[in-house]
Amino acid sequence: MPIKADAVIIGGGVMGCAIAYNLAKEGLKPVVVEKSDIGGEASGSNGGGVRQSARNLKEMPLAMESIQIYGGLHEELGMDVEYVREGNLRLCTSDKELETMRQSVENQKTTGLQLEMLDRKQVLAINPYVGEKVIGASFCATDGHANPLLVTYAFFKKAKSLGAQFYTHEEAREIRLRKGKVTAVVTDKNTFETDLVVDAAGTAGRKVANMVGLDFPMRPLFSEAMITEPYPALFKQMIGHAKGLFYGRQTVHGPFFWGGFVGTEQFIYRQGKPSFHYIGPAISQLVLDFFPVLKDIHVIRMWSGLIAQMSDGLPVLGFAQEVPGFVFATAFSGHGFGLAPVIGRLISELIMDCTTSIPISDFCYGRFSRGSDQECSCQGNAACTTITAICPMKREWLKSI
Repeated sequence: MPIKADAVIIGGGVMGCAIAYNLAKEGLKPVVVEKSDIGGEASGSNGGGVRQSARNLKEMPLAMESIQIYGGLHEELGMDVEYVREGNLRLCTSDKELETMRQSVENQKTTGLQLEMLDRKQVLAINPYVGEKVIGASFCATDGHANPLLVTYAFFKKAKSLGAQFYTHEEAREIRLRKGKVTAVVTDKNTFETDLVVDAAGTAGRKVANMVGLDFPMRPLFSEAMITEPYPALFKQMIGHAKGLFYGRQTVHGPFFWGGFVGTEQFIYRQGKPSFHYIGPAISQLVLDFFPVLKDIHVIRMWSGLIAQMSDGLPVLGFAQEVPGFVFATAFSGHGFGLAPVIGRLISELIMDCTTSIPISDFCYGRFSRGSDQECSCQGNAACTTITAICPMKREWLKSI
């Protein structure tokens, strides 16, 4: 027998759980369908960076608001998510890197973000453990990091307590339409009747969109990461390389997380989540070049993961005008974890109120076919300006068209 749902969210990562929590908080009873475990894909394998700096400027309003939400997330969700706001250092080793970083910093400042360029002496004052090759860095004091597994689980647990239902190890196979509108989601185990589907499926987001005849330029990007044995506390900052070659942090319990890229991933990756014998050592050598103090620490585990990489590096958000009842919240190009709290809130606002408190037009699906001069949300309260409005007060209107 079909199961009725106010909304079906495909994807049980941090984004899907955050959306489920915000919808449940508004009184809806969403269903989350996840093909593996909660947080079992990118949400459980990422570096936990919660940053504003070094983002596309179009994402900056989202990132700045998400930082504010993270500050109170432990109280809101009732769980310590190991959030640390001690800044983000992006390290430079050449004059060319410094100049490129300086220009980037000036551009980012135009959004109101507070960050600065540091010389070597200033870097050492913040983090005395950097190696001799570091000659400067950018520093954003309000950036930080959190435990991605705990953040995902906290959203999941709170959403569930508010009435959201989660179906794990269950894969969405079909999205049914009637007269072009969403009517149901069919999995390998159940059928869910709904007029609203949220695509929060990460690297599977393109496959989900294909179920309703939509497509967008996204591909999986392979990455590897590692965790070390516990080590005495050295620093609390999030660390990044000027060119993005590696990134990492020391967790609150002592182990170091490091991840990175060696440049060959896009040529050797085929499918699944393998580990290549030389990538881990290459990342380790990069880390040691910047932090020689860690030369005797042991790596205890490595893993690989996939990033939902967009052609333009920006996520796809909002309603699809082509398919009433279909909502995008996917393809964050490795930037999603830090944005999850604000995306959860904005997608809920869009569904409940047909508008968002922060504009999302830069991220619309329509940018691939109609350019940037369009909207992916309904504006105004009296009437909808697109046929895709799905908020409860307009559901009857939607059924009549």
